[in-house]
Amino acid sequence: MLKSAAARLVGALFALGCLVLPALAADPGPTLKTVRERGHLICAASRALPGFAQMADGAWSGFDVDLCRAVAAAVLNDPNKVEFRALGGDSRFALLQTGQVDMLSRNAPWTLKRDTGFGASYVTTMFFDGEAFMVPQSLGAVSAYELDNVSVCLIDGSDEQIAVRDFFFENQASYTEVLYQDLEDLGVAYRSGLCDAVAAPARWLNAIRRSLPEPATHRILPERITKEMIGPVVREGDEQWFEIVRWTMFAIIEAEELGITSRNIESMSTVNNPAIKRLLGLEGDFGTALGLDPKFMSRVIGAVGNYAELYERNFGPQTGASLSRGQNSLWTNGGLLYAPPVR
Repeated sequence: MLKSAAARLVGALFALGCLVLPALAADPGPTLKTVRERGHLICAASRALPGFAQMADGAWSGFDVDLCRAVAAAVLNDPNKVEFRALGGDSRFALLQTGQVDMLSRNAPWTLKRDTGFGASYVTTMFFDGEAFMVPQSLGAVSAYELDNVSVCLIDGSDEQIAVRDFFFENQASYTEVLYQDLEDLGVAYRSGLCDAVAAPARWLNAIRRSLPEPATHRILPERITKEMIGPVVREGDEQWFEIVRWTMFAIIEAEELGITSRNIESMSTVNNPAIKRLLGLEGDFGTALGLDPKFMSRVIGAVGNYAELYERNFGPQTGASLSRGQNSLWTNGGLLYAPPVR
């Protein structure tokens, strides 16, 4: 009886201690330490792609660049402390492995081979994509399932070519292939009217459309006939850095779900909502265990905004070629975008 009472007392004291003990501060891992000592983040992505990464007046901008700036805000308190590099091919993985870059923002789509064969780890998906069709408005098609007896510009020998063949076969529709070697060829051919439609990942199609004289007269059809997941990639083996980048991305998504923007963040900090207070670092401590301060997610949102703000800024109507969010809508709006709660 006495032993049982003593055990209960010890258990109660232990539980009380767990409630009052602060989170243990994590020592800086190799990447975090390097970034802080250097004083800036080195972030890389594929070569320039309108909407994702483009150079103007000597400065990079775009969706990918905003994700890099978000991480810089989280770890260096300044979203502008970023050196951005545009890389192509597998060299981006080699540079990541050797520590010459700290993270890749938008890389090749997530596959098992890329996730396990290059010493890299995919963090989370920030842009859901897939192969789509773009057509002139004059064609009158509003769905890919309406396409029949059309010529389609494609990249020869690509996965996209195989997917298009399967799509038309399954839908018992006819088409003619007009084959080229790369993205630039597709744009030139479509612009010149050498095909009725062009098939490629939607992000590529959006880049082609933005280069056209009248982007609004061309439509990217809503269906995606393949699936591609795009997001930040970090070097394998540094778990702390992986978690920092991941929760920076999650903060951007969660902020949209909670209605927090870069413009209302101050007023939202006064709302008596535990989820909002935790995200903004006003309740609990969810940064110290990562080697960051408790308000790192608040800084991220203040610097780049929530996911909706990023999307609107880079793919909205003001770009001249708005891209429907579709799969990139929040899960509450029928999309695939989802982040675990901060708690």
